[in-house]
Amino acid sequence: MKKLGILSAAAFGLMMSAPVAFADDITISVVGPMTGQLATIGDQFKQGAQAAADAINAAGGVNGSQIKLDIEDDQCDPKQAVSVANRIVANGVKFVDGHACSGSSIPASAVYAEAGTLMMTPASSNPVLTDAAAKAGWPTIMRLYTRDDAQGAFIGPWIAKKYAGKNVVILHDKSAYGQGVADAVKATMNAGGLKEVDYEGINAGEKDYSALVTKLKELKADVVYFGGYHPEAGLILRQSAEQNVKFQLIMPDSIASPEFWQVAGPAGEGTMFVFPSDPQAKPEAKDAVAKIKAGGFTPEGFTLFSYAVIQAVAEGVKRAGTDDPAKVAEALKDGKPISTVVGDVIFDEKGDLKNASYDINQWHDGKYAPIKP
Repeated sequence: MKKLGILSAAAFGLMMSAPVAFADDITISVVGPMTGQLATIGDQFKQGAQAAADAINAAGGVNGSQIKLDIEDDQCDPKQAVSVANRIVANGVKFVDGHACSGSSIPASAVYAEAGTLMMTPASSNPVLTDAAAKAGWPTIMRLYTRDDAQGAFIGPWIAKKYAGKNVVILHDKSAYGQGVADAVKATMNAGGLKEVDYEGINAGEKDYSALVTKLKELKADVVYFGGYHPEAGLILRQSAEQNVKFQLIMPDSIASPEFWQVAGPAGEGTMFVFPSDPQAKPEAKDAVAKIKAGGFTPEGFTLFSYAVIQAVAEGVKRAGTDDPAKVAEALKDGKPISTVVGDVIFDEKGDLKNASYDINQWHDGKYAPIKP
């Protein structure tokens, strides 16, 4: 009897340490601008998430369950984002890969937090997203991407040093994302000893920026930092070229897309932008990049970050031994590295990445690549 008791205890221990099998699929909603001016970002989200789900499912899934994706379109519109979030919650989905624009992610996060849904964005960079969540005690709001203040701390001092004594103009599109990153760059550039000659917001969606171009000419702008997206950036460059107004344009991560060159054309030559160190070049991404390219899609921009969100959620479920979002979030913040296509990632208690790094990229002849600062 004594030996049987020991064997039973050992068997029980094995049972407890074995992966917990789930009977149902694990549904993850992928939310971004699937239509509209920023649909290229939504396509990147969708392609990355699907490639990750396919790879994980082919390897046996997550504790025996398959990953199922639910694609949702918020058009980067705050009101639509909240509507989509409410629908996701009503449908009982526990995990979200999204949203894209900070202006959508921030209001939607309140809906997810109240429902206990785990939201992990692969693109929204405004610090308010996770700062507000931490202040409110919302543990399930996370970001597998970089923050504007970190991006500003990287590029602002560089601009101050490289363009010392030059006329720098800082523009933004009045969005949570655009103004957030512009303000971060302004603060760190000023701290580095360089003051802008002008700082202002423009109206996104306009087709005629000739008045702005005239003002840039009058200011004798050498450098323009624009916190915004590719449609406006491309138009500003084209209309500047038409007036023979030349300046160095520097942007945040929003123009890591072929759509920028389609709008700007040759006027986009030499444009610089900040982006997290190119995940396509990482050895961890080699197989994923090859498979995505084989499907006829180039994994630029946020593609691999969306892929990594699916990987992180899957790993969190494995570590937690449950698909309870709060426990998954807790498991993801345990300080241990999580292997993804963008490299090993570590989350802090707030749900932000601890180990983000950046490159300065430059557009040349329709393509972009990192340059030496």
